[in-house]
Amino acid sequence: VAKLCVCDLLVAQCDVNCCCDPDCTAAEFSLFTTCSIPIVTGDSRLCSQKAAIYSLDVEANPPERIFKLIDHINPNVFCIHTANYKQAFSFISPETPTSENFDQLLKQFGSATFSTEFDSWNINPDSQSSSGANETYRYEYGVPIQTVDAFVRLPSPVVSSWCSDANPAGFLVKQATKCSRLVSVEKCSTIQAVSMLFYINSSILAVSMHEFVFQVNITVQSIIVQSLNGMRTLLDSNEVLRLPTVLDELCINIVLGVSYHITYTEAGEIIEAAASFVLGAITKETLSIQQSFEISFTQVNTKPVPLSGNPGYVVGLPVRAGFRPHGYPLSNTDKHGQLTILQSTSNQDCLAAAGARTPVLFGYNMISGCKLRVTAATECQLLAQTLLDLLKGQNFPEYVASFGNSQAQDVLDWVPITHLHTSEQVKFALLLPPSCQIPVSLEIEVQWTKYGSLVNPQARIVNVTATVTSAALNQLPSGRERTVPITSSVVFTDISSPAEPGYKARPTINIKLPFDFFFPFV
Repeated sequence: VAKLCVCDLLVAQCDVNCCCDPDCTAAEFSLFTTCSIPIVTGDSRLCSQKAAIYSLDVEANPPERIFKLIDHINPNVFCIHTANYKQAFSFISPETPTSENFDQLLKQFGSATFSTEFDSWNINPDSQSSSGANETYRYEYGVPIQTVDAFVRLPSPVVSSWCSDANPAGFLVKQATKCSRLVSVEKCSTIQAVSMLFYINSSILAVSMHEFVFQVNITVQSIIVQSLNGMRTLLDSNEVLRLPTVLDELCINIVLGVSYHITYTEAGEIIEAAASFVLGAITKETLSIQQSFEISFTQVNTKPVPLSGNPGYVVGLPVRAGFRPHGYPLSNTDKHGQLTILQSTSNQDCLAAAGARTPVLFGYNMISGCKLRVTAATECQLLAQTLLDLLKGQNFPEYVASFGNSQAQDVLDWVPITHLHTSEQVKFALLLPPSCQIPVSLEIEVQWTKYGSLVNPQARIVNVTATVTSAALNQLPSGRERTVPITSSVVFTDISSPAEPGYKARPTINIKLPFDFFFPFV
């Protein structure tokens, strides 16, 4: 198992956060934020086997990868103690093509897909209910979402760009695919994969409990009709099933795109399933169409968190921020989990601007402010706290996401905000105690760097500093008042290292290759 590495995808290159990649050096391991595959085992059905454990020592300087080889004991009652036929645990090596068996192999493997048997995905409700009356079944990550007859299909390209309907949608696995499909006006009504019915005619098995198998029907959430020139129109009613129909020399209601949205519970139950369709039309000259498919998941009673990039930040999108209760940073600064600053108002009155915030947009230097009129009767401590709440808001975050798609559970992908305090030499003449200090400005500096390939660098935040500047207040004769300017600003600083000496940017050629240029490779 020490030689197994499922995340090693690049040949002779280090894969990011792949701690088992033999191509990675110690210097590259020190840049990792987590191990994408923390444990590698062999066949899970064995009673005892070796397991490779990978982790990162973030306390070391620089961080180091830790590798351990341990004996992994299977806690299952039913497990394989001795394997007397090891070939049954893996795929048998394919037969080498020769002049004698070439025709036979071509017939067997020559098509886009060479296995259409879905029996392994089917489930027998009777057999499950009889296995244990008190056992509760649920979905786990990556398990194919099962339907009454097979599984939820998410067509995708396999060998070439042509669609294969044998790709199952995995639970909690967000996917988006595009593929091509042969069509013709004469046969459009008989091609199942271009009909809405093909994608919603089977109920999803939500969970199997006791003697019952709960089923969830796939509802139609929305229907968008696309004209031949590309214009899209959202239909008012989605209750009518629109099937492919030949009209004059056109075939209308052809499925061009399907978006599934699955709602699930914390226990792994699927409780709702909806599908959104994009329908189009083809002419007699059309030989093939491109279809797009995607699936997303939302836990019940929760709201999806908007991302600001994938993975790096996109200029103009909000900087994501949050707190770290119980060891995990959560994006709960506001309802969107964003870093915010004081929002300017038209009358520049600080008391009127209290509570008004605007999100910090990545890459945009910003400045805002207001004016506060203070009288001689103003209490110093109350004024200082009011101004601090005005500058920072009610809940100033503790952490900022280093990437636009950083998840709450990835602790190392969140950057702590460093807080600094300074004092100005300028003193405002007011009838207040000489030692009174009030905050007058908040300056946020966001340092970011280009991360990854020089061809497609990703913006990554590496440091955030929030500096509160205070000013002293001195006494003036009674009856006087003063206007104090309050400012808030954000500055983004690129601290990327320059390219290595001698590096010469390669010229780019802006051309489009044919869709089957790399056939038979994807």
